[in-house]
Amino acid sequence: MPKQVKIKYTQLFIDNEFVDAVSGRKFPTKNPVNDEVIALISEGDKADVDKAVDAAKRAFDRNSTWRQMNPYIRGQLMHKLADLITRDLDYIATLETLDNGKTYANAVDDIQASVAFLRYYAGWCDKIQGSTIPTGDTKVTLTQREPIGVVGQIIPWNYPFMMLIWKWGPALATGCTLILKPAEQTPLTALYAAALAKEAGFPAGVVNVIPGYGPTAGAAIAEHSEIRKVSFTGSTEIGHIIMAAAAKSNLKRVSLELGGKSPLVIFDDADVKEAAKIAHDAIFSNHGQNCCAGSRTFVHSKIYDEFIKHAKQLALARKVGDPFNSETDQGPQIDQDMVDKIMSLINSGKQEGAIVEAGGNRTGNTGYFVEPTVFSNVTDDMRIAKEEIFGPVQTILKFDTLDEVIERANRTNYGLASGVITKDINKALKFAQAIEAGSVWVNCYDAITPQTPFGGFKRSGIGRELGEEGLKEYLEIKTISIKITKEN
Repeated sequence: MPKQVKIKYTQLFIDNEFVDAVSGRKFPTKNPVNDEVIALISEGDKADVDKAVDAAKRAFDRNSTWRQMNPYIRGQLMHKLADLITRDLDYIATLETLDNGKTYANAVDDIQASVAFLRYYAGWCDKIQGSTIPTGDTKVTLTQREPIGVVGQIIPWNYPFMMLIWKWGPALATGCTLILKPAEQTPLTALYAAALAKEAGFPAGVVNVIPGYGPTAGAAIAEHSEIRKVSFTGSTEIGHIIMAAAAKSNLKRVSLELGGKSPLVIFDDADVKEAAKIAHDAIFSNHGQNCCAGSRTFVHSKIYDEFIKHAKQLALARKVGDPFNSETDQGPQIDQDMVDKIMSLINSGKQEGAIVEAGGNRTGNTGYFVEPTVFSNVTDDMRIAKEEIFGPVQTILKFDTLDEVIERANRTNYGLASGVITKDINKALKFAQAIEAGSVWVNCYDAITPQTPFGGFKRSGIGRELGEEGLKEYLEIKTISIKITKEN
């Protein structure tokens, strides 16, 4: 695959047009393989968010083309967008790899999955229904579900295109209009998606994309009094800031998909080799840059040493390098800040007494490459067992009993995901019932599909994405009661 590709869109997208930022400022987006500038992107801030909100409000007017559109037609527009994404899959995947550093093969998988998510929500457009409620023989009471209005969406850099579709899907299916801020590290595919939305035929103002920085463009979205809902995926730290901004402005609805330190528990009845592969993929997928990564691997003491051997072999066999090379398993991390954070945590693990079984260092002279790292002899009080690393670092802890591991697995402020590997259905069900996490995967991991709700307990978030539950975040329920006049 080519490493260079023509960058077609670098401006903000407002009211179906690409425009420069009001300030005229631009910022660089870089290739994490070599830190070279790919393109200069228009830098949106409050003035641009205001313009986008005005456009989104016009598009949401009750007499607008979008609001008057038959829901079936709305679904057809979404299917058309999915068709265009499929048509341009190679280009979008190339942009994603160039901007993010994930392997081209992984980028292709992400975009194919995104098409499935978009088509799932397209099918919901004409199936969002209210109900009738019995309230006696003098009234008829019914409910209808209505779009919440103009929504703000802020997405991360780890799955740039997929997170965009996770946000757009339910927002468009319900009939909302939106302003999306992509991560400043990875704006390219979001801008291309905006162009495809226009090509698909979405009316002006329905979709707006404002690249920029969190403290300026992101804050303007969270604080805007005309935005009725904000959806954010990213760190728990920023989730606190967004929720506070929503409270101080207009009490806009908030949904947050935040950090995690997810446990994956492996019992002694498991096939150790197979379990090691599941655990390997659970943490090293997407270079470890995954909010629901299985980042605490709990292994039963009876199979611990054997498991370590397999985990070490898998990490050592993992090929790090050019993400466009078909033999590469892992490309670079996103930027220097993330490398610094990952290496700080790796060094803390070494200092606190964990044993490095594989990796433990940066690799290469250019770019942001980190060796796939495996730690054994990890204890619950170590930083690497408590803090979200968001990198290719597997921490393997030892346990003896089911009750013990449940208690330890729950001893965290996070609760996004979890997994258990066992042949004993009773153990699996007891674990699934007791674990404080939004997803529980039994004998598998990362089993995320369009129809299954995804989100977190505790500080891993508020609300759910995907499935029917994801629609509810974008809908208001209106109750209508009609008095029946008795005949004389």
